Amino acid sequence: MPTEFSRTKRIQLSPHLTRPFNPTNVNSKSTRWPEDPVAQTSYTFCRKHQHRLSAPSHWLLDKLSGAYAPKASPGPHKLRDCMPLIVFIRNRLKYALNGRETKAIVMQRLIKVDGKVRTDATYPAGFMDVISIEKTGENFRLVYDTKGRFTVHRITAEESEYKLGKVKRVQLGKGGIPYLVTHDARTIRYPDPAIKVNDTVKIDLTTGKISDFIRFDTGVIAMATGGRNMGRVGVITHRERHDGGFNIVHIKDAIDNEFATRESNVFVIGREKPWISLPKGKGVKLSIAEERDRRRAHAIAGN
Repeated sequence: MPTEFSRTKRIQLSPHLTRPFNPTNVNSKSTRWPEDPVAQTSYTFCRKHQHRLSAPSHWLLDKLSGAYAPKASPGPHKLRDCMPLIVFIRNRLKYALNGRETKAIVMQRLIKVDGKVRTDATYPAGFMDVISIEKTGENFRLVYDTKGRFTVHRITAEESEYKLGKVKRVQLGKGGIPYLVTHDARTIRYPDPAIKVNDTVKIDLTTGKISDFIRFDTGVIAMATGGRNMGRVGVITHRERHDGGFNIVHIKDAIDNEFATRESNVFVIGREKPWISLPKGKGVKLSIAEERDRRRAHAIAGN
């Protein structure tokens, strides 16, 4: 139990507690005294951790399994637009029970992303990435469902040999060499001069070269990769140009429902037919009543 003298001595050693209070000089950003060096220090928070409640909702993590979630490593996809391998292997495929088992799997060099072995359990896989597990002979492509979540979509071995990339930038590099940059941070030199921004290129994962491309135009099949219509697939009907604002693209799906989204959220996936296989639902978003009627019809047909 400290004595009265020790408490007084401790207060005297704290100069910011012994100064007279002047409310006109108090810093608005701090409740301490303005001359206090501690109050003037800018605090820097740790960026190495990811709290579970602030993790992206499309990871589908439950709230009560811990305070933290996997922190995605820096990579080709943004934190909010990616899925770490540990979430895909442990939480989606159920091939591991915990992080230690997941790390043991990836350290055996069993997981490939776009044809390259990845030993980082928190490697950020993203939209259109191909995840291959050679030991089980399984191939997956990360695409969105109509609720905006990454789905476990299995693909064939032939389809796993290529991926689609949206062109983000086309320009000249050092020495006048033309190149383009895709949505997954790929830099491809000497592309076809007809390829423009927002077009989609078909990339051979073995060679890393462009085998074909699709122009961003009306009449092509596209998927929404952002906004409230994320995951919906349809045909582009027309485009609206807004100078100084966001260009709007109107899309009609397979059951003639129309929706609109920003041009930056549109990802072209085919001409007359999609170049990739689509998950369950084929990118058609049903209303609550339509989903209810479909469930009832399946139940009646099953009985």
